[in-house]
Amino acid sequence: MSGSGKSSLAFDTIYAEGQRRFMETLSSYARQFIGEMERPDVDQITGLSPVISIEQKTTGRNPRSTVGTVTEVYDFLRLLFARAGEAYSYATGKKMVKYTEEQIVENITERFSGQKIALLAPVVRSRKGHYRELFEQIRKQGYTRVRVDAELLEITPGMQLDRYKIHDIEIVVDRLKVGDDRNERLAESLNMALKLGDGLIQILELEGGELVNFSKNLMCQDTGLSYDEPSPNTFSFNSPYGMCPNCKGLGEIHEVDMARVIPDNSKSINEVAIVPLGEVRENMLFKQLAHWPKNTIFVQHAGQGFARNRAACHSPWR
Repeated sequence: MSGSGKSSLAFDTIYAEGQRRFMETLSSYARQFIGEMERPDVDQITGLSPVISIEQKTTGRNPRSTVGTVTEVYDFLRLLFARAGEAYSYATGKKMVKYTEEQIVENITERFSGQKIALLAPVVRSRKGHYRELFEQIRKQGYTRVRVDAELLEITPGMQLDRYKIHDIEIVVDRLKVGDDRNERLAESLNMALKLGDGLIQILELEGGELVNFSKNLMCQDTGLSYDEPSPNTFSFNSPYGMCPNCKGLGEIHEVDMARVIPDNSKSINEVAIVPLGEVRENMLFKQLAHWPKNTIFVQHAGQGFARNRAACHSPWR
């Protein structure tokens, strides 16, 4: 009950003792600037870990302000995950890996020894478009072949794809047979492919069709999924780099429930069809609704209500 000493126990006893014990771990030189802290009026406290006190406030309603952000513990956790965390692929659950150029060359030499391969640089991944300008740019750079949707094609003037379909496009940087006498050429082609593919490269075994992904960034070898190098911003719900793209880091999505706004489509405005507006009144809002054209209906799109005209509308507005 109020006045029973809850706050006094938390702040004047538990927090004060935890803070005093922390100060005792500092050197005598540091303690001379802080001063001695008195022991709280308590006989014994055991098992007390380092403590943080948060004063109760009822004025702030910012959803981005949490216990972690107020105490700044969240900043240390973000730094910890960015520096010591290990990334796993959400598609396969396997640990993601990254290679240096030398390691990629060694892997290719061991895995495809004596086989004919093609070095592919991914430039388009699962996007729509005709890519006429991209093919022309690739041709001007001196490359003659591309791999489009798992099919090797020669680049021709005016080449384009179906703009309404999703495509994967890789540049064929080089085709060669892996061997000890080709390591220098392999390294040069690999370096160019990594630049074109923004750190990602695919090795295609021409006879068997085996496709292997390598990346200088974190990647999943099975699916080719690639992550950027983690940074503290990656784990921040207040940063565009780390927040959820749907809820913007708030943890909640607010949408209009049209079933509650207009529960009965058979009613007219005069019969209180739009529940939030309440009973019909003689004001500007209802006068505007009364003058709307009869072929106007409400539709719901992406969580936002808007009006759209339709010629064959049988809505009961009046």
